[in-house]
Amino acid sequence: MSTAARRFVLDIPDLWNQLDLTGEDLAQVRARALASTRDPLEKARINDMFRQGREVTRAARRHGAVLAVGTATMYPEGLFMAYGMVFAVTTPQGEELTLPVLSARLGVSSATGAAPKDRVITSVDVPHVGTVARVTGTEVTRLTGDIDVKLLTMHTMMPVPGTTEDFLVVTFASPNLPLKSEAYDLFDAITSTFRFVTDDGVQVTRDGG
Repeated sequence: MSTAARRFVLDIPDLWNQLDLTGEDLAQVRARALASTRDPLEKARINDMFRQGREVTRAARRHGAVLAVGTATMYPEGLFMAYGMVFAVTTPQGEELTLPVLSARLGVSSATGAAPKDRVITSVDVPHVGTVARVTGTEVTRLTGDIDVKLLTMHTMMPVPGTTEDFLVVTFASPNLPLKSEAYDLFDAITSTFRFVTDDGVQVTRDGG
């Protein structure tokens, strides 16, 4: 990261937490979710989603996430789970991180090695950063040797000011597939708060100013 942009800020909703989702808070939400239904199939689905949550956060740590946040919230309509991660990426020397390169690297299902049929690669405007690349799609993610899970995913590339090869990838994911539109709207809203700052908390623009 450049000498000016030493840190980043991402505004997380009140019902999200920066914590280890395998901890006590997640266990309490799981207990409330299980108590909300008598349907054995629904209980099995809830247990499966929490198992996925534990594996997602473990995988994030293994892959060097510099930030991991998440939510497991009970609404009248049911349980909503989502995860957010920020990864530091450096482009290999002599290579540019163009859209074709992005398409080969991001949004590819780790369980199959193929791009999901609904993958979209586009550019979006992040208010405090500028125009950046984004990849969305429903990925089949390999969590462990015997666990694959379908996740709605959104990856947004944030070029680090003052460099040409360093990026932060802001990734959001959710197993709540029926809530695709709502989840993507939420992910976009959170991502839109991203900004680079100095050690003193002063916002830094893409050109380093």
